[in-house]
Amino acid sequence: QVQLVESGGGLVQPGGSLTLACAASGSTFSGYGCMGWFRQPPGKEREAVAYFVLRTGMLVYADSVKGRFTISHDNARKTLILDMNDLKPEDTAMYYCALDPDDRFCNLQASSYEYWGQGTQVTVST
Repeated sequence: QVQLVESGGGLVQPGGSLTLACAASGSTFSGYGCMGWFRQPPGKEREAVAYFVLRTGMLVYADSVKGRFTISHDNARKTLILDMNDLKPEDTAMYYCALDPDDRFCNLQASSYEYWGQGTQVTVST
Protein backbone atom coordinates (compact mmCIF):
# COMPACT_ATOMS: atom_id res chain seq x y z
CA GLN A 1 0.00 0.00 0.00
CA VAL A 2 0.96 3.62 -0.54
CA GLN A 3 0.07 6.50 1.74
CA LEU A 4 0.03 10.12 0.63
CA VAL A 5 -0.25 12.90 3.20
CA GLU A 6 -0.70 16.52 2.16
CA SER A 7 0.16 19.56 4.23
CA GLY A 8 0.57 23.30 3.88
CA GLY A 9 -2.91 24.52 3.07
CA GLY A 10 -4.46 27.56 4.68
CA LEU A 11 -5.98 30.98 4.22
CA VAL A 12 -4.11 33.53 2.12
CA GLN A 13 -4.94 36.90 0.60
CA PRO A 14 -5.12 37.38 -3.17
CA GLY A 15 -1.65 37.80 -4.61
CA GLY A 16 -0.14 35.78 -1.79
CA SER A 17 1.78 32.52 -1.81
CA LEU A 18 1.52 29.08 -0.27
CA THR A 19 3.57 25.91 -0.48
CA LEU A 20 1.92 22.50 -0.36
CA ALA A 21 3.73 19.26 0.39
CA CYS A 22 2.79 15.64 -0.16
CA ALA A 23 4.75 12.96 1.64
CA ALA A 24 4.67 9.48 0.13
CA SER A 25 5.26 6.30 2.08
CA GLY A 26 4.31 2.66 2.15
CA SER A 27 5.72 -0.79 1.68
CA THR A 28 4.83 -0.91 -2.01
CA PHE A 29 6.00 2.56 -2.94
CA SER A 30 8.84 2.03 -5.41
CA GLY A 31 9.86 5.65 -5.70
CA TYR A 32 8.72 5.72 -9.31
CA GLY A 33 5.55 6.79 -11.04
CA CYS A 34 3.68 9.97 -11.80
CA MET A 35 2.78 12.22 -8.90
CA GLY A 36 0.18 14.87 -9.46
CA TRP A 37 -1.68 17.68 -7.80
CA PHE A 38 -5.41 18.04 -8.36
CA ARG A 39 -7.94 20.39 -6.86
CA GLN A 40 -11.67 20.53 -6.34
CA PRO A 41 -13.26 23.96 -5.96
CA PRO A 42 -16.48 24.19 -3.96
CA GLY A 43 -19.37 22.78 -5.95
CA LYS A 44 -17.21 21.91 -8.93
CA GLU A 45 -15.51 18.90 -10.49
CA ARG A 46 -12.01 17.84 -9.58
CA GLU A 47 -9.45 19.35 -11.94
CA ALA A 48 -5.79 18.81 -12.68
CA VAL A 49 -3.11 21.22 -11.53
CA ALA A 50 0.19 19.58 -12.51
CA TYR A 51 2.11 16.33 -12.51
CA PHE A 52 5.73 15.26 -12.08
CA VAL A 53 7.31 12.09 -13.47
CA LEU A 54 9.62 10.77 -10.75
CA ARG A 55 11.91 8.82 -13.06
CA THR A 56 12.61 11.60 -15.56
CA GLY A 57 11.73 14.85 -13.81
CA MET A 58 9.32 15.78 -16.56
CA LEU A 59 6.58 18.10 -15.42
CA VAL A 60 3.33 19.33 -16.94
CA TYR A 61 0.99 22.09 -15.81
CA ALA A 62 -2.64 22.85 -16.44
CA ASP A 63 -3.09 26.11 -18.35
CA SER A 64 -4.87 27.71 -15.41
CA VAL A 65 -1.74 27.65 -13.23
CA LYS A 66 1.11 28.04 -15.72
CA GLY A 67 3.51 30.76 -14.69
CA ARG A 68 2.14 30.90 -11.14
CA PHE A 69 2.58 27.39 -9.72
CA THR A 70 5.74 25.28 -9.62
CA ILE A 71 5.79 21.54 -8.99
CA SER A 72 8.92 19.78 -7.76
CA HIS A 73 10.00 16.67 -5.92
CA ASP A 74 12.38 16.19 -3.01
CA ASN A 75 13.81 12.71 -3.59
CA ALA A 76 15.43 12.42 -0.17
CA ARG A 77 12.17 13.15 1.63
CA LYS A 78 9.96 11.44 -0.97
CA THR A 79 7.90 14.58 -0.96
CA LEU A 80 6.06 16.31 -3.80
CA ILE A 81 6.02 20.10 -3.52
CA LEU A 82 3.67 22.66 -5.03
CA ASP A 83 4.76 26.28 -4.79
CA MET A 84 1.81 28.55 -5.48
CA ASN A 85 2.34 32.23 -6.19
CA ASP A 86 0.05 35.11 -7.18
CA LEU A 87 -2.90 33.22 -5.78
CA LYS A 88 -6.38 34.20 -6.94
CA PRO A 89 -9.79 33.64 -5.36
CA GLU A 90 -10.51 31.09 -8.08
CA ASP A 91 -7.62 28.98 -6.75
CA THR A 92 -9.72 28.28 -3.66
CA ALA A 93 -10.18 24.51 -3.50
CA MET A 94 -9.33 21.31 -1.71
CA TYR A 95 -5.96 20.25 -3.08
CA TYR A 96 -5.16 16.58 -3.47
CA CYS A 97 -1.95 14.71 -4.13
CA ALA A 98 -2.12 11.56 -6.25
CA LEU A 99 0.16 8.80 -7.48
CA ASP A 100 0.07 6.60 -10.57
CA PRO A 101 2.74 3.92 -10.02
CA ASP A 102 2.90 3.24 -13.77
CA ASP A 103 4.83 6.08 -15.39
CA ARG A 104 4.43 4.91 -18.97
CA PHE A 105 1.38 7.08 -19.62
CA CYS A 106 1.52 10.01 -17.22
CA ASN A 107 -1.24 12.51 -17.84
CA LEU A 108 -3.58 15.02 -16.20
CA GLN A 109 -6.57 12.68 -16.01
CA ALA A 110 -7.62 11.99 -12.44
CA SER A 111 -8.88 8.54 -13.42
CA SER A 112 -5.29 7.48 -14.19
CA TYR A 113 -4.16 7.89 -10.59
CA GLU A 114 -4.44 4.98 -8.21
CA TYR A 115 -3.54 6.49 -4.84
CA TRP A 116 -4.88 9.69 -3.31
CA GLY A 117 -4.24 11.75 -0.23
CA GLN A 118 -6.96 13.16 2.02
CA GLY A 119 -6.51 16.69 0.74
CA THR A 120 -5.57 20.07 2.17
CA GLN A 121 -7.76 23.16 1.94
CA VAL A 122 -6.52 26.32 0.25
CA THR A 123 -8.65 29.44 0.62
CA VAL A 124 -7.78 32.67 -1.17
CA SER A 125 -9.78 35.54 0.23
CA THR A 126 -9.57 39.00 1.73
